[in-house]
Amino acid sequence: MAPVKKTRLGGNPKAPSVDPKEIENFSALAETWWDPAGPFRPLHKLNPTRLAFIRGQIENHFGPGQDSIVPFKGLKVLDIGCGGGLLCEPMTRLGAAVTGIDASEKNIQIAALHAKQSKLTITYRAIAGEDLAKTAARFDVILNMEVLEHVADIASFLKSCRTLLKKDGCMLFSTINRTPKAYALAILGAEYILGWLPRGTHSYQKFIKPSELDRYLRQAGFEIAELKGFIYDPVSASWKVGRNCAVNYAGLAVPE
Repeated sequence: MAPVKKTRLGGNPKAPSVDPKEIENFSALAETWWDPAGPFRPLHKLNPTRLAFIRGQIENHFGPGQDSIVPFKGLKVLDIGCGGGLLCEPMTRLGAAVTGIDASEKNIQIAALHAKQSKLTITYRAIAGEDLAKTAARFDVILNMEVLEHVADIASFLKSCRTLLKKDGCMLFSTINRTPKAYALAILGAEYILGWLPRGTHSYQKFIKPSELDRYLRQAGFEIAELKGFIYDPVSASWKVGRNCAVNYAGLAVPE
């Protein structure tokens, strides 16, 4: 395997999109990222579904890769709010050159350690998107999965994403709708009744309606090319992709 790239830390980012309280919450949980029975259990459950969605959307955008084992070979992928690397690692195994960034230095340290243990080449940086956008780094694909509902300034955040994305690239996103059903399931159910997530993980006020996100994206120079729901089936305890966007939804955005 290729050697592991060293972690390059950027201190504690203070960009407009960074919410210090959110960073403190996730930093406190950093050591549990790779525990499938820990606080990030919902993400481990969701990961196969969101990976399938990501792969399908990227292949629709760029065309299928020549190698089915590493279909993303030649693509530069940026995972913003990468946490412990739950998406960075499988995307790397699919052939992409992956950079993962997070405003929590502790998350980055955990992600880098796990990549080293997994013998994977991933570039990790503790840096905000706005600060990375000031560099020459540009990417074919940007991942914003389960990030937008934790961002302090969505307009600033998406503007930096547009700068970081190549003109023929695409951005994948997923977040939570601001609906009574989402409040009941994502906060009351997941945090207070079932205990899937620590209490306070989400703020209902930060949930985003698709119409609102569409407006933010257009202001930043994007348009939505695909929009689907991530739907949880309590009977099978699994996720699927469907039309219902009342709670979790995901999509593909491309430059206008």
